[in-house]
Amino acid sequence: MGKDDENKFFSNSNSMNGLVNFIGELRACRAHDLEQKRVNKELANIRAKFKDGNLNGYNKKKYVAKLLYMYILGFEVDIGHLEAVTLMQSIKFQEKQIAYLAVTMMISETHELAPLVVNSLRKDLDDHNENFNCLAIHAVTNICSREICEMMALDIYKIFTSTSRSSLIRKKAGLCLLRIYRKFPELVSGEDWAPSILKALEDKNLAISHAAICLVTALAQEYEETYSAAVSIIVNRLHQIVVKEELSENNQYYHVTSPWLQIKFLRFLQYYPAPVEPSIVTMLDKVVLKIISKANETHKKQQQTNATNAVLFEAINLVIHMDATAVVIHQITEILGSFLASKETNQRYLALETMAHLAAMGDPLQTLGRFQNLVFDSLKDKDVSVRRQGLNLLYSMCSFDNAQAIVGELLKYLDYSDHEIREEMVLKIAILAEKFVTEYTWYVDVMLKLITTAGDDASDALWHRVVYIVTNNEDLREYATYTIFQAVKQPQCHEMTVKVGAYLMGEYGHVIVEAPGCSPYEQFMALHSKFGLFSTATRCLLLNTYVKFVNLFPEIKAQIKQVFESVQYALDMELQQRACEYLALIDQPTDQLLQAACAEMPQFPEKESMLLVQLKKKVNDTEEKRVWTIGGKEEQQELSVKRTSNTGRKPSVVQRSVKTSQPSDDLLGLSVVPEQVIQEKPTQEQIQSWYEHLLVNPNGILYEDNIIQIGIKTEYQGHLGRIAVFYGNKTSVDLSYLESFIEPLDGMLFTVVQPIANTLPSLTQAHQMFSVESLNATKKQPVLEIAFKAGGQDMAIELVLPVTVTKFVVPVQLQQEDFFGRWRQIGGPPREVVAMFKPKKVDVQQAKEKLSGLGLELLPAVDPNPANCTGACIFSASAEGKVGCLIRLESNTEHQVLRLTIALSSDGTYNKRKCVCCFVRADTEGIDAIGTFRMSTKTNIQIEGIIGELRKYTSGNTHAKIKGTCFESGIGANVSSHLLWWHDCGSVSAKRP
Repeated sequence: MGKDDENKFFSNSNSMNGLVNFIGELRACRAHDLEQKRVNKELANIRAKFKDGNLNGYNKKKYVAKLLYMYILGFEVDIGHLEAVTLMQSIKFQEKQIAYLAVTMMISETHELAPLVVNSLRKDLDDHNENFNCLAIHAVTNICSREICEMMALDIYKIFTSTSRSSLIRKKAGLCLLRIYRKFPELVSGEDWAPSILKALEDKNLAISHAAICLVTALAQEYEETYSAAVSIIVNRLHQIVVKEELSENNQYYHVTSPWLQIKFLRFLQYYPAPVEPSIVTMLDKVVLKIISKANETHKKQQQTNATNAVLFEAINLVIHMDATAVVIHQITEILGSFLASKETNQRYLALETMAHLAAMGDPLQTLGRFQNLVFDSLKDKDVSVRRQGLNLLYSMCSFDNAQAIVGELLKYLDYSDHEIREEMVLKIAILAEKFVTEYTWYVDVMLKLITTAGDDASDALWHRVVYIVTNNEDLREYATYTIFQAVKQPQCHEMTVKVGAYLMGEYGHVIVEAPGCSPYEQFMALHSKFGLFSTATRCLLLNTYVKFVNLFPEIKAQIKQVFESVQYALDMELQQRACEYLALIDQPTDQLLQAACAEMPQFPEKESMLLVQLKKKVNDTEEKRVWTIGGKEEQQELSVKRTSNTGRKPSVVQRSVKTSQPSDDLLGLSVVPEQVIQEKPTQEQIQSWYEHLLVNPNGILYEDNIIQIGIKTEYQGHLGRIAVFYGNKTSVDLSYLESFIEPLDGMLFTVVQPIANTLPSLTQAHQMFSVESLNATKKQPVLEIAFKAGGQDMAIELVLPVTVTKFVVPVQLQQEDFFGRWRQIGGPPREVVAMFKPKKVDVQQAKEKLSGLGLELLPAVDPNPANCTGACIFSASAEGKVGCLIRLESNTEHQVLRLTIALSSDGTYNKRKCVCCFVRADTEGIDAIGTFRMSTKTNIQIEGIIGELRKYTSGNTHAKIKGTCFESGIGANVSSHLLWWHDCGSVSAKRP
């Protein structure tokens, strides 16, 4: 925007001249330092204005707009957030618009002010002004924090399904609901809301129908059966749009009626099997035939051609999905072939993509074999997206009959392919060569050429897979070892070639020793000539090969020993250690230990190819998951199993149902059954002991079985804390689909600071970080839900996190006079509570240790009786502030009785019908833990003092419930409690004395 445009834009009566001048001054700065200086000056001015507090709506809008401009430029803005939130309550649209823009850009979903905008959002949603409605819906969509979504999801749903709202508002509400579902699927009741959402599909306004089909498509992937009724609705709408042409010209785009809606409808039908009801089948056939009949039409404008082709290709995908007859398949193949030879890049791209779908669902040679040369030519296309689609099509249409031709062509193209698709091409060539191998020699030649050509674009998984295949196929070893030896002898060879040669020659070098030029010394020299050229990892692998040569070829032991003697002084510790150990091994008086250590490697256990795993990670699907995938019939079956297992259920972190593909009869065992793992869970007593340990200690084990170990490390400061959760995989298989979730809890706010990776490799450890904020006192404790997949089995664990209000206390050091002075100021009940209980054995020292572990500062010199214990601390919460706590634990060893007295002090108003309690667990073993307060009728613990105080505020009731905790007169059990701070059991308020 030029200067003239700016002046014109701000020329109305509400122009913000200060903002215009500020932008002009920033643009005039020629260096970043000058910009920073001007921004700092303006920030200081704005900060002073905000402190004054007498700003009208116009000035507040102006300053918030300046802050927003600074924020957009990338400068740090730490003020104005609260002013933007308050400005949202303005009744003027321009002020409200600036406020909403600032809030959606400057306040993230984790910002502490995010919950404060809910009231303004709800008020604007209920307003009769449509502009205010739009601003509120946009804000919910952009911020989309859990708190806002939890409170607004139902309101958004009601707006979307309301017939009294305008089509514009309903469309935006539908898309907002889709955004909420994609981020927090548990907040959208997909099954309960289905009838109203499906009704929106039939709305005459196409904008509402378009929003509805987007939402229904996402929901149908989880609730397939619930939304199956949409099939008939959509077929009827398509029949009205395509066949009857009932819609007006206002809904046309270059003479094509609502092409985007048609595409969405046709794509949705691909998530369900072909309909069987005759009337629906007839209407759908008419729709598809009319769309396909327009394939050969020519149009004057490119926009019309693009829109027509977009609908056509989606209709073809639907025909392929519905398993059409051979005649129809032949017809659409001819159409795709004509597009494949088109000069338009978009048409070639779509043709290749649709052909890949066709190849994945049927026999590729019958339908697409005659276009193979054209597909080869697409690898040379100037557009990289076309080249990638050509690669995908060749990968899908490959079979035992044409595998050698396709792999050979891909290897030729690999020499001059660009980096964008090179790595993906290497993976696909390796997978095809293994999957469709008919001759072992051909496979070895292909993989050796692939390693040589790909160079650094080939991952370690490639040579690992070659070793796996050669080791598990005895007939392949001699040819593979000889071939790789010839490659290593070349003056120039890649590091990966040396790695493969080192492993194979160390294991099977003896099988080629009779061949010309393959003597033990020649094998050793071929490898050792490359020793100083590559990385430490490769040199370590070569040392392994050398020690195996000593076992296989004792005649070259002297030359290898010289190498070990020289390497034992290497600067690298790994090389040095290996050389020293191998020297000691070969210098043994007998060869028994050497032979045992260097015995031939057994065959590897069957497992899924890491090449396939890496390829799957590179497939980036949209939120609307594909109904087909790149590859052959096996890949389609695997996708079908996954989709079937994931539909009809509400998403939950503790419910996983991901299925693996069935093993195929391929020659080299590419698809295999994963190793089975049986979980042996610990007892509840063991879990409880870990939990009780962590209540009074910052670090420790939270859970452990034969599969996984979960530990935590915690750190607290005031009302804030950090929790690191460590996950250790104890098995020989990877833990996949690893996911964790902490249920929302009133009184505590948990935020994920560092997420956990989706896969935890074998015998490794990973951690994730949470931050926690104490909002107010609560006796509830957070629950950590963990789900993962091990050895093909779904597993879930639910654990109570040892995060109680006692974690947010800070010890306080007091002298004797201060302690008793403050005690007297408290003045007794209800801010003072006494508990008497009789454990089996009184252990004062153990009780002191537990109280100290809770965060209390023990004051040994305060109480004149050395057998007693006193302590002090301060509890912090962001909503309730700080509350001081004084305790006194008195013991009577003669009668084996303990008495615990708690006193709290706080400023401000409080509720008379509140109780403050802190109990230490008393059981047959004595005082040993802190937990949740509970009582039963089996033991007789004297707590009449508590009941007496409770009766004062509960009209004499025997049972007094304090937030769900039941105190019963004269009886108790294993009394275990964390600090129950000012728990509400009424609503009568009064000033503190």
